[in-house]
Amino acid sequence: MSVAACPACAGAVPGPRAATPDATHLLHLPDIHCGGCISSVERALTALPDVLSARVNLTQKRVSVAAPGLSSQVLIDTLARAGHRAQPLDRGRLGPRDAELRRLLTRIGVAGFAMMNVMLMSVAVWSGATGATAQVFHLVSAMIAIPAVAYAAQPFFGSALSALRAGRLNMDVPISLAIVLASGASLAQAFGLSDRAGWFDAALALTFFLLVGRYLERAGRGAARSAAAELAALEAPQALLVTADGTRVVAADSLVPGDRIRLLPGDRLPADGTILSGATDLDRSALTGESAPAPAGIGDAVQAGEIALTGSVEVRVDRAGRDTALARMAEIVATAEAQRTRYAGIADRAARLYAPLVHGLGAATFAGWLLVTGDAWLSLDVAISVLVITCPCALGLAVPVVSTVATGRLFRDGMLVKSDTALERLSQIDTVAFDKTGTLTTGEVRLATELADDDLALAAGLARHSRHPLARAIVAAADARDISPAQVDGLTEHPGLGLEATHGTRRIRLGRPGWAGPESDGPSAFLDTGDGAPRPLETAERIAPETEATVTALRARGMDMALLSGDGPRAVARIAGALGIAAAQARLTPEGKVDWIADRRAAGHRVLMVGDGLNDTGGLAVADAAISPGSGLDAARSAADVVLLRGGLGGVTDALWTARGAMARMRQNIGLAVAYNVVSVPLAVLGYASPLVAALAMSLSSITVTLNAVRRFK
Repeated sequence: MSVAACPACAGAVPGPRAATPDATHLLHLPDIHCGGCISSVERALTALPDVLSARVNLTQKRVSVAAPGLSSQVLIDTLARAGHRAQPLDRGRLGPRDAELRRLLTRIGVAGFAMMNVMLMSVAVWSGATGATAQVFHLVSAMIAIPAVAYAAQPFFGSALSALRAGRLNMDVPISLAIVLASGASLAQAFGLSDRAGWFDAALALTFFLLVGRYLERAGRGAARSAAAELAALEAPQALLVTADGTRVVAADSLVPGDRIRLLPGDRLPADGTILSGATDLDRSALTGESAPAPAGIGDAVQAGEIALTGSVEVRVDRAGRDTALARMAEIVATAEAQRTRYAGIADRAARLYAPLVHGLGAATFAGWLLVTGDAWLSLDVAISVLVITCPCALGLAVPVVSTVATGRLFRDGMLVKSDTALERLSQIDTVAFDKTGTLTTGEVRLATELADDDLALAAGLARHSRHPLARAIVAAADARDISPAQVDGLTEHPGLGLEATHGTRRIRLGRPGWAGPESDGPSAFLDTGDGAPRPLETAERIAPETEATVTALRARGMDMALLSGDGPRAVARIAGALGIAAAQARLTPEGKVDWIADRRAAGHRVLMVGDGLNDTGGLAVADAAISPGSGLDAARSAADVVLLRGGLGGVTDALWTARGAMARMRQNIGLAVAYNVVSVPLAVLGYASPLVAALAMSLSSITVTLNAVRRFK
């Protein structure tokens, strides 16, 4: 008698086993955990007419399916109807190489094996074989080389044909032309149409080394893993939808706001939502870089991509599909990875001009050598070298690989780069302007003034409608004294000024001096109760962790710094003095911050604004670059070029130094690519580089640029 350990396995009967054909699909099964699960999965899949076999590995929670005529989605839907969640596994991710790398490695092996055999036969010809004997060796070489080249050079031929069909030229067109010319010339010699030494070994060597270069280039770019791809990989493809009849497996992209889903330990959230029941610890490390699990319970907001580590919870879906925070973040990062800089423009223009120029240069080289030497085969040899050695692969890789590496590393260190021009602008910064409350300080403001109960109730009645740190401090002070907020009507928030409402027949205000009270260099704010003189409010706050280290690091690099705040002069001077920031501006309205930044820019400075509040959005928008903490308001995060996901200001220096390093690396790469062409092209035109040497030089230039890009930024 067998006992099923889960509902999906109820009634499952083990099926007969047979020899396993080669698997065509590999699926991950997150929920299986017993023998009944194995039987249920295999029976559901083998019931499909086109499935030849299905074998489950319980330890790895995978099923290997041999179904040549079916798509993975059909198999996933079938398992969903049987009560099992499944998702496709990329075989390339299970090993050290992706599928394309494996295919390239196979082609390298074919080209290398054929090249060595043809070289052995060439030894006989070069050793003195003549006449019919030499021709036999040439024909046998052709029988080995032509099929080998036709197979191994497919990546170049396929790319070139696609470009030609689209009516354009790319860098694989001259490479393919060079391979075809070398093979054709060798074939002509094999049939006795030329008395010049055959080029089969050269054609194969050219293909071999070009493939080696492409393999190493791709492997190097793999080290620059895309943060956007990593985010996309966090998307859960399926969900457990809670219905009146229980739960059923559905595709995550079919969820809509209002749906209820169940999350089991180990599950990744497929949508943004709110916990309705249960409690869990969430792993948010992939999104925020914070390794410590975060407890979450009823009423807490959760996001797609987070993993439930403990406990089962029920979640109401608030946003799904392309509307989740994870999906929006992935789109932002993908945009940022395609950094547009003046260096990118140079590289793009050079790559576009390459194809027509290299074909013209190759033709001119052939004509020139033919005119001087009268030897068509020698002229063709030199022209082939020119076609290969002038490939602008290095120039094409100079900028995008660095952009991907830099933005990916920043993201993995907890910084979300949103703008596609952020790196260049951040690299030019010489002045950093900070907001005070919530940026340089913790934002946990304490009310230092002792108000009468009635006044505190009025202040709390206004403050409870605002997220400003002073407002939260007032509400906290009222709660600590068990004072209920007074009822107010017609509340309006004036950004940078304060809050205004009516209480009975009185107009009341809570806000900055000069608006809610007299101009003053003392109190941070005033409460105007509409009855008597406005009450001054003093606050106290703590400097945030990492702030002092960040300011010290910026000062050591020669950065100018300023503190821009709407608070009173005494509070601003206290924080500025503690941090050693000489330029401190108090009582600034949002327009005042914009004006200060505009004045600095007009004086020739490049200004970075760091802020988190609604009154900072103007400054964030007009600055040369902008950074906002992840705890900031939506408006501030939207206006920023970089969002600090982990909190703290340590990311400010990391972003600035990484941006400078990335721009320097781009300049280095473009310099390397230009130097390569300046040296190699004249050598090829003058006949000092054979096709084999040209292939080696071109591959080496691409590899050098890629390796330089993935070097660690200092």
